Amino acid sequence: MRIAVLKERAAGESRVAATPETVKKFTALGATVAVEEGAGAGASISDAAYREAGAEVASGGAVVKDADIVLGVQAPDVASLTGAKPGAWVAATFDPFSQRERVDAYAKAGLEALSMEFMPRITRAQSMDVLSSQSNLAGYKAVIAAADAYGRAFPMMMTAAGTVSAAKVFVMGVGVAGLQAIATAKRLGAQVSATDVRSATKEQIQSLGAKPIFVENVAGIEGEGAGGYATEMSPEYQAAQAELVSSHIAKQDIVITTALIPGRAAPRLVLDAQIATMREGSVIFDLAVAQGGNVEGSLPDQVVEKHGVKIIGFSNTATHLAADASALFSRNLFNFLNAFWDKEAGKPVLDEEIGDAVRLTQGGEVVNERLKGD
Repeated sequence: MRIAVLKERAAGESRVAATPETVKKFTALGATVAVEEGAGAGASISDAAYREAGAEVASGGAVVKDADIVLGVQAPDVASLTGAKPGAWVAATFDPFSQRERVDAYAKAGLEALSMEFMPRITRAQSMDVLSSQSNLAGYKAVIAAADAYGRAFPMMMTAAGTVSAAKVFVMGVGVAGLQAIATAKRLGAQVSATDVRSATKEQIQSLGAKPIFVENVAGIEGEGAGGYATEMSPEYQAAQAELVSSHIAKQDIVITTALIPGRAAPRLVLDAQIATMREGSVIFDLAVAQGGNVEGSLPDQVVEKHGVKIIGFSNTATHLAADASALFSRNLFNFLNAFWDKEAGKPVLDEEIGDAVRLTQGGEVVNERLKGD
């Protein structure tokens, strides 16, 4: 069993799909691990560290040759997989809905694409969930980046020269990223509030010491959609939420937006008219900017200033914490393959529940139910 790890080729991607820690674990299972030269540089991992862990370090072509499994953070182009065994697995993030051409190319090449972002949100798959591990870091980084862009202090400070008021932080969307954003802002001493369309998150917000801001007595979303994600709101709920948010956002110094619906453009949460009500020097961090943005006017990797408010957001937030993001992502991949490792066969054998959920292509065809007819 040969496992190949390529250097990421997507622009701005600093993460890597295996670390010396996971190389040792795969080797202990009996696998041979080959890592492309320089693959870990962006995450502060040297080639020497991989060699010490037992990996073969070589050029990309030599790494992929005869590979049974290829690991990636972002799925590599089919051209870079020349030499892999027929039917080789590629476990990575594929962004299947917006990168359908790449999925089709994998099918045509006879490769088995395993989309890690399609991992079902069930208890036994929690340790394999790359979206959660990366979103957790992204929520933290969003607050740190916003604090850096904000021209004032976060905590209340009482000094001989007078008192500095605590910053007011409003988190919109209370998934994994939102909860970490709340916790981080609280640790920095901010006065934090948060909102979500799922009523079940109210207790989570309160448990972190933040103030829940919720629409009351309007039919909207009472529960979660598939996989724990929110679904689209009713028109009545959208109107009520917009009114509530408009009155609340005008009093905030920092706004963090985190709302995403898988397979769809990010919902628009903050409009230009609402931005105009915020005081000059305020900051908005749009965690959904790469999927179209929650904030009107936000642009990936750019600082947009509107009405004296800075609007920021990264196209790939987790890569700004490449070392930790790589450590967590690589553990997710190891946990995934290890959970199905058949000692007698010397390779992983996927079951139906998880295997069918993550498998995009097999036998020259697109086989995932979520993509059929797309």
